[in-house]
Amino acid sequence: MKRMLKTLLLACLIALMVFTACADGKDKTEINVNGSGEVLVAADTAVITLGITTRNKDVLKAQNTVNATIEKIRAALIENEIKKEDINTDRLSIYAIYDYSNNVERLTAYNASSYLAIRTTDMDMVGKIIDIAFGAGANTLNDIGFSASDTEEASTEALTAAVKDARRKAEIMAAAAGLKITGIESITESYSYSGDSGVNAFYKNAVMADEATGASTLVQASKLKVSASVSIVFEAE
Repeated sequence: MKRMLKTLLLACLIALMVFTACADGKDKTEINVNGSGEVLVAADTAVITLGITTRNKDVLKAQNTVNATIEKIRAALIENEIKKEDINTDRLSIYAIYDYSNNVERLTAYNASSYLAIRTTDMDMVGKIIDIAFGAGANTLNDIGFSASDTEEASTEALTAAVKDARRKAEIMAAAAGLKITGIESITESYSYSGDSGVNAFYKNAVMADEATGASTLVQASKLKVSASVSIVFEAE
């Protein structure tokens, strides 16, 4: 009798567990939502890449011109209190230029170039660095890259905004379907970090200003965008 009672109780318990699982599976609905958030931060570091490009039929003359000019640029920057450790060689290049007229290959000249990467944490110095370098013989501004040394707080704000955005969307969808958000099944997140320095515009403005009035180069430090995105699976019933 006791064995039969135990068997009956066990069967009832299993039945209750199955019923509960079925009820949960029937009542719960998953809502998959993506959310995004963005925060702008001020750049506090800039790297200016500039240098000299020249052509000459004699490869050694082309190379010597580039080397001599780069040394003048470096010396001018150091003289204007740019630290030596903040001035680095970015790249060197020498290549031959050919003329293929009349289906005949003919060497016409050599193109030589050398670029420096100058780092500064003084945003007011960016334009001045360009002016100093061009005054010393530079003729090519290749890039201005901006960055921020600390984006932790901005990343937190962007992630919080992304989660709120996802929650807002999920609640709208749930309400439209006559449901209510009851929990979260899973969350995945990702970050991105970008900034547009507008190098081409700066270079064009610098050249136009120098040619027209001799005015100094004005460079506005870029705002950097810290973005976060999340994918959340909400539970609703």
